[in-house]
Parts: sequence; structure tokens; C-alpha cells
Amino acid sequence: MLEALNIAQLVLYIGGLSLMGQGLLFILAGAKRFTNLFYQLFVVLNRPWVWIAVKISPSKVAPQHHPIVAFCIVSVLYIAVTLAKIEHCVSVEMVGCR
Repeated sequence: MLEALNIAQLVLYIGGLSLMGQGLLFILAGAKRFTNLFYQLFVVLNRPWVWIAVKISPSKVAPQHHPIVAFCIVSVLYIAVTLAKIEHCVSVEMVGCR
């Protein structure tokens, strides 16, 4: 159980950091962001999270806001997995938890 929670937490952590990196490059690169190699890498890496955000969000949400929605979803899921991990570690009296 702990290993599954660790894997889920790691996947969400990577997703959150890559969404933050894309947002930072969105600001720093400006209009030339689509020619930036690292921005394109973040776009490819974040495609599954943005797809989930498109499916969950209502149609009134503008397409340029989907990465922000994806970041909110990843953040909430990361907090939920972290709380589940804490609950699991407390329930087994910290045996095997580091």
C-alpha cells in the first residue's frame, strides 16, 4: 500500500513541477515560447494532465486556462495522496514508513 502511495505521489509531484515549469516558461519566453525546446517538452509532458482538465472543466473555460486547471487538479490530488500516506503510516504505527 505504501509503495503505491509513493508512486502516485511521485507521479503527481512530477506533473506539478512540470506544470509549474511550463507556466514559468510561459511568462519568461513570451511570444517566442512555441519555438522554445523546453517549453515544447513541458507541453508534451503535461498533455495527459491538460487532457484530464479539458474533460473535467466546463466548456466555458477558455483553452488557454486548461493548464491552470490541470495544475489545480494535480495539486488537490497530491494533497489527497499525501494525506492518505500520512493516514496509512499512522495506522500501521510508522512500521516501514520513512
